[in-house]
Amino acid sequence: MAPPLGRCPIDHARDDRKSASAARGGLLAAPEVSGFEAVRAVLRDSDARQAGFKAEVILRYRGRARPPILYLHGEAHRRQRSGTARFFTPRVVETRYRDLMERTSDALIARLVRDGGGDLDRLSLEMAVTVAAEIVGLTESDIPGMSRRLDAFFSTTFQTGRGKFAELMSFLLGQWRMRRFYARDVKPAIEARRAAPREDVISHLLGEGYTPLDILTECFTYGAAGMVTTREFITMAGWHLLERPELRAQFLAADGEGQLVILEEILRLEPVVGTLYRHVGGGTVALDIRSANGDSAAVGACPYALDPDRTRAPKVTGPGLAFGDGEHRCPGAGVALHESAVFLDRLLRIPGLRLERAPDVGWNPLVAGYELRGCRLVIDPVTSP
Repeated sequence: MAPPLGRCPIDHARDDRKSASAARGGLLAAPEVSGFEAVRAVLRDSDARQAGFKAEVILRYRGRARPPILYLHGEAHRRQRSGTARFFTPRVVETRYRDLMERTSDALIARLVRDGGGDLDRLSLEMAVTVAAEIVGLTESDIPGMSRRLDAFFSTTFQTGRGKFAELMSFLLGQWRMRRFYARDVKPAIEARRAAPREDVISHLLGEGYTPLDILTECFTYGAAGMVTTREFITMAGWHLLERPELRAQFLAADGEGQLVILEEILRLEPVVGTLYRHVGGGTVALDIRSANGDSAAVGACPYALDPDRTRAPKVTGPGLAFGDGEHRCPGAGVALHESAVFLDRLLRIPGLRLERAPDVGWNPLVAGYELRGCRLVIDPVTSP
């Protein structure tokens, strides 16, 4: 292994990770691939196929429905990815969605100030769902209700144990929740866009001839990628910033690009999805994203210290492999980072804001990632000098 890059910014090795003690694997038992270069090589392998995240169940029971973009590969994936790329470009994020991010943040902050406090994880979920719903086209139902429905589906409470009976119960419960998501959120959106298409993912899919079932599976995929994982990251980033006054001050003093650098470093340290799975050759492998992002040969010295100014190896980006890599790299990476920056910038400027209770840290084996719940914020009265 190559020696660490640069010098350690502190006197001794420090571990700033808040999710390390809870980190586990996912639902699949598979040989593990660790280290930055080894993991990135598999992610960039054009012959590798998606696995995990219920891929086997979805592909087994989908019938005639098209597989969602998450499970496509090769030409089919490139065609669908290019068709939806226009919804995630930096220019579109800045010109079309920035105003929504700011308005949503302002509304959530106003409510927090009015109540004198609230749970950061709940605010983060509503923020993430609102933005992702606009991009996907799930705008014909109430955001709080959709937030609860998605949270119930992906929460660890959805996991019902192991064994054939538990697998059957999990499948039936999932089917019921999927039908409810379709009836209350997806179906009304489809009907509205058939009558008047818009610039969003559902309108694009209708134009491509997708059936309601096809669109449901896509919305489910975007629900996980664009809503649930972003919720966890905003909460995690807020936790770090609230507990470190010097980092909070640095974040608030930075311009837009500087804030993104800090957020990318937090994400590198705390990747929301800790394990990705791929079918390679005749078997499945588990890609350890956490170990890859802690590889000093790629990310520099003191890999577990939160250091926005760290020196990385060439062609290693700020978040490392937290957004994946290769053809399945998360298309909404820019959206997630920008909405996090907009919301946290406003949140951290509230006079008297403090963290009253750090969140409970759990582990969700379905997404192979951490869950943060009960992150309580309060606003203390500020008296004039």
